Amino acid sequence: MKQNVICITGSTDGIGRAAALQLAQTGAMVILHGRSAERLEAVEQEIAENAGSGSPGSIQADFSSLDQVTVMAERLLADQQQIDVLINNAGLYRDRKKLTVDGFETTFAVNYLAHFHLTLLLEPLLIKSKARIINVSSVDHFSAGFEVGNMQGELQYTGYDAYAFSKLCNVMFTLEHAVRLKGTGVTVNTLDPGVLATKLLHAGWSLSGQDPAYGGDTLAWLALSQEVAAVTGRYFENNRPARCSALAKDPQLRRQLWDISKAIVEAHST
Repeated sequence: MKQNVICITGSTDGIGRAAALQLAQTGAMVILHGRSAERLEAVEQEIAENAGSGSPGSIQADFSSLDQVTVMAERLLADQQQIDVLINNAGLYRDRKKLTVDGFETTFAVNYLAHFHLTLLLEPLLIKSKARIINVSSVDHFSAGFEVGNMQGELQYTGYDAYAFSKLCNVMFTLEHAVRLKGTGVTVNTLDPGVLATKLLHAGWSLSGQDPAYGGDTLAWLALSQEVAAVTGRYFENNRPARCSALAKDPQLRRQLWDISKAIVEAHST
């Protein structure tokens, strides 16, 4: 039986870390990603001590920089013969608007645009591997609107609106990508991981939540369960397909988001 290769963005804390630990315990080779070399090393050590699967790979990259995302993709393409599962999980919440080094609104850039860029760069290898792509969204995506002139808070900004919109983008990206990859053997799904006691929850809401391991369970299920091996283009809550925002179901809006995102990335690359 081949060893599954699973790449998880944002895997040094929260549900990304929980999923990395659980998936490594299945014998998978988990490729970690994070901004901090120290935290990557700590999770690598934790997996080596507890999972019994040897040391995973790790890549340091700041998702507020598209150039660093490009370098991450180039390294994965050079080093890996297969990627069986790509889990796009990295995310943040910011109360105040801040631009990245590339001039993009940070929440939009990190939570959505970086993953759009990474996934499309890796697409040839993902198709070759007949991979599963899992994009982490949130039930908060229902609260977002879609206004082309305010995608990055150009007209008005709140931290919650920026977060909700980034999660709507993840659902729209998922459904559109599933259509575009039809017939390749690649599946693309998205989920709400639940209200979990993560750094992001504490940053955005004064709430307590469930242990992040619960969200890790959900990611691990979508990554490996035969029950969903052929399911694609779906939004999940509590390990069940669920309805998503009507905006995400609109194919015209999805194509518009895709075209805008592609234009942004291509303009940056030239």
